[in-house]
Amino acid sequence: MDHPASYRGRRVVVLGLARSGVSVAKVFHSYGAKVIVNDKKEQDQCPEAEELIALGISVLCGSHPDDLITADTALLVKNPGIPYEAPPIRQAAAAGVEIVTEVEVAYWLSPAPIIGITGSNGKTTTTTWIGELLEAAGKNPIVAGNIGRPLCEAAVEATKDNWLVAELSSFQLKGTSGFRPRVALLLNVVETHLDYHGGMEDYIDSKAKLFANQTAEDTAVLNWDDPVCQQLADRLDATIFPFSLYEKLSFGVAIEPPYVRTAASASSGEDEAAEVRHIVWNKQDGTQARLLEVGELGIPGRHNAANALAAIAGCLAAGALPEQLIETLRGFKGVEHRLEYVCEVNGVKYYNDSKATNPTATMMSAHSLTAPIVLIAGGLDRGSDYMELLPLFRDRVKGLVALGETRGKLGHVAELAGLAAVQLVEPVEDAEATLREAVRQAAALAAPGDIVLLSPACASWDMFTSYEQRGRIFKDSAHTL
Repeated sequence: MDHPASYRGRRVVVLGLARSGVSVAKVFHSYGAKVIVNDKKEQDQCPEAEELIALGISVLCGSHPDDLITADTALLVKNPGIPYEAPPIRQAAAAGVEIVTEVEVAYWLSPAPIIGITGSNGKTTTTTWIGELLEAAGKNPIVAGNIGRPLCEAAVEATKDNWLVAELSSFQLKGTSGFRPRVALLLNVVETHLDYHGGMEDYIDSKAKLFANQTAEDTAVLNWDDPVCQQLADRLDATIFPFSLYEKLSFGVAIEPPYVRTAASASSGEDEAAEVRHIVWNKQDGTQARLLEVGELGIPGRHNAANALAAIAGCLAAGALPEQLIETLRGFKGVEHRLEYVCEVNGVKYYNDSKATNPTATMMSAHSLTAPIVLIAGGLDRGSDYMELLPLFRDRVKGLVALGETRGKLGHVAELAGLAAVQLVEPVEDAEATLREAVRQAAALAAPGDIVLLSPACASWDMFTSYEQRGRIFKDSAHTL
């Protein structure tokens, strides 16, 4: 696509309301396009519709009309979560209409350079951390994207003196064509979202679109501990800036001395403070800048050390100085729904990790904690058997409370692991009441000194509108025990 100004007088279809749909519809309307917004939900379920209608934008709710895509449709901007098998998208593709997501539109709008962050796990923590680090470095960041604020909205606000810091999902990136971030970060790749992508090849290809238009003037920050990231490096034109927990890097951000990568160390939750380790920047001129000890980071866990390395590399690529980052690395306490401490009740601590929507994320969070864990897990069934959780259930979890569509599968894995304390929560009045019951059952399994951890290993959409809703209900339930 071209700049939105080139669509003046032309028909642009926006598929899906929500915040990003509203934002992109306003953009094209402001440039004089003939905007039609369509959402399959009924209008009374689309509170955003009234705002657009008041602006004179056509809004069609309740179905996907057969004539939504017409011969004069110039562009289709889709909500990232709508599958490509949806009839309007298939019709647009058949008619040769370009199909993009809001990310592509924001790229054309933004006068600010963009830092794009993607990965299977750690995106929100790393994006938020980069925003705070760049603020400390005087780089005037604006944080947006998959993190909550529509990217188009931020792009309209941005100037050339800002940095647009964008959390990007595979869903968003799949719908890009010309998108070119100045700095692009790929944190890691694990098996997830296969119900949407149909397989790992499409998932990886969608992630890789983050780098597709970069040149040697741009920077690709890659996790050198992840085999997919290393494989992608061979086909990128950007300047590679690696980070690693486990490798001695001649150039990049790393741990000194490196962690030892073994099956035991990855799953045992060993005392990571036993040996003093530093975060270092090995420069291309052969010199080294030592930033701080790993133990000084504001949030615990080896996975968060990796997030810190990625954030540091991204900020250095954006021109920040290492000494400008240290205090914010120490002071950062994480974000809501990411291993968030909630409260202590009767000697039991409660942690909200609702954003852990795949098994890898749940395992990383559990291994960051040292006390016995009563785990609350379960949610949308995307076809996984969850067998990768078996070692966690065997070695780190004291009890399991499972709910949602996957409760039976999780219970089966727990049984195979020999876990005796397992509760499967059947649906009660509604989703909120079901989760509150799960918290009560977890509290009954826990003893003073234990941790009750909500870390679902599943998406929330079988019961809740978002992982945020799920996390907030959990927190309120813990506070009101």
